Amino acid sequence: MQVLHSREEAEAYVASVCFKHGPPRLIGVELEWLLARRAEPPSPLDAAVLTAALGPHTPSSLDPLSPALPMPRGSTVTVEPGGQVELASQPFADLGELVQAVQSDAAELHGLLDKQSLRPYPSGADPVLPPHRVLTVPRYAAMEAAFDRLGPEGRSMMCSTAAVQPSLDLGERADLSVRWTALHLLGPVLVAAFANSPVLHGRRTGWQSSRMAVWLALDPPRTAPPDLWVADPAAAYARRAMDAGLICLRRSGQAWDAPPGVSFADWLAGALPQPPTTEDLDLHLSTLFPPVRAHGHVEVRYVDAQAGDEWVVPVAVFAALMSAPATTDAAIEACLPVAGRWQDAARIGLADPELARAAAKVFTLAVEALPALVGPGQVRDLVDGFLERRVLRGLSPADVDPPGPPGSDSHRTADTDLRGEKS
Repeated sequence: MQVLHSREEAEAYVASVCFKHGPPRLIGVELEWLLARRAEPPSPLDAAVLTAALGPHTPSSLDPLSPALPMPRGSTVTVEPGGQVELASQPFADLGELVQAVQSDAAELHGLLDKQSLRPYPSGADPVLPPHRVLTVPRYAAMEAAFDRLGPEGRSMMCSTAAVQPSLDLGERADLSVRWTALHLLGPVLVAAFANSPVLHGRRTGWQSSRMAVWLALDPPRTAPPDLWVADPAAAYARRAMDAGLICLRRSGQAWDAPPGVSFADWLAGALPQPPTTEDLDLHLSTLFPPVRAHGHVEVRYVDAQAGDEWVVPVAVFAALMSAPATTDAAIEACLPVAGRWQDAARIGLADPELARAAAKVFTLAVEALPALVGPGQVRDLVDGFLERRVLRGLSPADVDPPGPPGSDSHRTADTDLRGEKS
């Protein structure tokens, strides 16, 4: 840990830790699940039930005394503020090995949850309950307070959404700009293709991906897609980090609330009594939520949680599209006609003809590239099936209603927008 004295020093630190270079060998995934009790009427989760379910795998954010053991195949378990359970894989060089390991750990995890009458929702947003924060750690209390000043979306984001988050290497320095651009150009197309959250808090929102709608509306300086047409993505990312407002400050034995309207750049310029450290900057970076977040590798954060084993499809699609420069270039070309159409993708999905055409091209490229990554079997069958049953028919998972709790139709209410008004 070192004290930071200038914006230039801080930006150099961000670029060095967030954008690491080397052969693009590894892939991983983080899977989030919203959980429902097998009970009527629907009721929110609580820390005691989750701790009982997770046992020795309980993360320290939920039980500081837990050993927080990994799952048998190496995946770690974390819990999001609203009680969403997340499984984070180890990185793998082989797509098939990644899928096998995560499927095994996910089955083990879901078995533990089932013993406490908890089941995962097959969607990317809670279709029944209002947001309810389970974790009481200072970080999330401060984030909630900061987001509450902006509107209701913050609590929904923190407590009521879930995603599939593939993680990939950035690649060599010469390839960084192209790979970074490709992951963002793919965004609208794959948001539309994997949209799986048309219902939020018991109401139809008018969006195919209510989860993405919440993220885009929450705090644009923190969550909006970046300007792609920049010469140096690492420098642009570092500038964005400096200009983003603080939402939590690590303190011992105190609340972590940050003063409103103070950016990290302001802190460096003397807005707070003590200068920031690299540890403070690491915490700040973890509160940035762009569609693609740089961590040395990159996390793709714009895909809704999928039902059952269909999380394999977005992971395989990203692996395939980023596996060879020619495939990546072709994917970029396919996505250029719909560049920047994040809002349309989240609202309309593949009902938009241009997005549907781009998705068909992108998924076809992925299908053609997959044999070089994985042999015949489940992974390729799942991607083939998703292309045939969904993409080529202009359908996303949101075109099938996500279920509420067992025996409940409580989510099938009148169409409303995200703020509860009739649409």
